[in-house]
This record gives sequence, C-alpha cells and structure tokens, in this order.
Amino acid sequence: MPIPEDVTGDEIDKDVRQELQSLPKTLAEDVAKNLVMVARLIDEDPEGAYGYSKVALRLASRVAAVREAAGFAAYANQKYGEALAEFRAARRMTGNTDLWPVMADCERGLGRPEKALDMAGAPEVQKLDKAGQVEMRLVAAGARRDMGQLDAAIVTLQSPELASNAVQPWTARLRYAYADALLAAGRQGEAREWFAKAVEADKDGSTDASDRLAELDGVEFVDAFDENEGENEDDRGDEQARPDEGDKE
Repeated sequence: MPIPEDVTGDEIDKDVRQELQSLPKTLAEDVAKNLVMVARLIDEDPEGAYGYSKVALRLASRVAAVREAAGFAAYANQKYGEALAEFRAARRMTGNTDLWPVMADCERGLGRPEKALDMAGAPEVQKLDKAGQVEMRLVAAGARRDMGQLDAAIVTLQSPELASNAVQPWTARLRYAYADALLAAGRQGEAREWFAKAVEADKDGSTDASDRLAELDGVEFVDAFDENEGENEDDRGDEQARPDEGDKE
C-alpha cells in the first residue's frame, strides 16, 4: 500500500521504535511507516488502517507493537475474533495486562458477555492503572446490558471515579455510560442530570452527550440547508400553481 511522502516513520512512539530495533534497519523503517499510517487512519478510515496493519503484520509478526496495532485495526473494523487473537499474541510477548479491557470487549463483540464479566473479576484487573480499571468497569457494565441486566449495569458504574468532581480523561465517557444506562432503565430525570455532567466534562466532544441532553429537553435541531431547500420547494410549488389558476379562469 502507498505511503505518503510526509510519513517518515519517526512519528512512532519511542517505545515502539525501540521494539523495532530488533529488525534490520530498512525493514524497521518500512514497518514504522505502516504503523504510522495505522495510527493516522484508524479513526477516520478504519478499513484503510486495517490494510496497513496487515502489511506491518506480514513484515514483522514477531513484534508485539505490530500485533497490538493489528488488533486495534481489526477491532475498529468489528473483526472481534481477529482482534482478540492479535491482542492475545501481543500480551504473550510482553506479559503486561494493558490490553485486558479491550480483550474483554472483544468477547462482548463475539456475543460472549459472560466471558467479559469473568475477565472483569480476574486478578489481571488489579494490575491495571486507574484508566484501565475504569475502562474495565465500562466493559463490565456493557456486558451487563448485553444480558439485559440494566440495574446491575447501573450499579457496576457507580464508583468513586463517577462520584468525583475532578475531570479525568475517562470522566466524560463514564458519566455518559451511566446516563445512558439510567435512561435505558426508565430513570429519565437522573439520566438528564448525568448527561449534563457528561457535557461539562466532555471538552473535546468525544461523546454526543450534548445531543442526548438536548433530545431529553425536547430541543429539535433544523438543518439550515434542509430548511432553505424546503422554502425553495414551496416557492416552486407556488409557481406551479399559478398556471393552473389561470386555466380555471
């Protein structure tokens, strides 16, 4: 797959660059460039990112960072079985537990929420940092909802991190998930409160909490283009009516 001229491979994280030092220099550069493309495209063009990840995987399947990137690219394309296999491979190579929450979410994607819940209670969760533990809580709550256990999902999300007024990178998503679970359980008033709190924490627009809040408040957004188009159609309708009126005379 073509690599844009502005991609040098130096953009990758220093830890990944260190992993690639085990490869011949030219090969390491090619792998690095493909990993840069995965990172660049994974949000806007997940299919393209997946393509580059497969190239990197073909070139250096024994590098943990490559397996991890391939896992995330597959995950972004909802190829959960493939993603899980890559994450497991990366974990075997590194021995760390950072990927535990996303591995559990892959189990959800494969229709195995019970397995995700088992993973949420595993010793590996205690080895995660705070962000990882919050992510694991979100996955566990999602698994409860998959099983129709709305009240249990709500309880799962209730935590010191949810109650804290401090805004952390995970705060908006945690509050949003809690609000969404409350709404699914028919607790609309509480849901509105927590969607509002999610909006307060969501400085970069990572959720659609503001839209959900507006929806609960009965606010309707009208696309200006659609509105103008409707007015133009009304005008054309008036013009078409005039000859008919003349015919009647």
